[in-house]
Amino acid sequence: MSTDIQPPDVHPQLRIVLIVGMCAVALAGLDQTIVSTAQPTIVGELGGIGKVSWIFTAYMLASAVATPVLAKLSDIHSRRLIMQLGILVFGVGSVACGLARTIDQLILARALQGIGGGGLFPVAMAMV
Repeated sequence: MSTDIQPPDVHPQLRIVLIVGMCAVALAGLDQTIVSTAQPTIVGELGGIGKVSWIFTAYMLASAVATPVLAKLSDIHSRRLIMQLGILVFGVGSVACGLARTIDQLILARALQGIGGGGLFPVAMAMV
């Protein structure tokens, strides 16, 4: 007795939505992994050992504040718009992190990144 299980037919637009959602979540997760690994070198270059915990805390605090706000905005407006806005803000924050010359600039850039990251996770889950 042979049972061939066929995957369900998925609409092409649904595939695109799933891919975008997965890429957005992977982007934010990958960023956290990269920063955690490179953090000792970054802090050594910028000379801010006293503020090292704020690199992670700024991201998490901004993300925690932005998550419910952006999730509600995605309910009111378009999830697509909020996802694009989250990716844009996250990308600008990433560039700002790369261009930071002091530890304070890095902390502010990580907070900006956290605002964008706060829009990526809930909107990606809502899209799915």
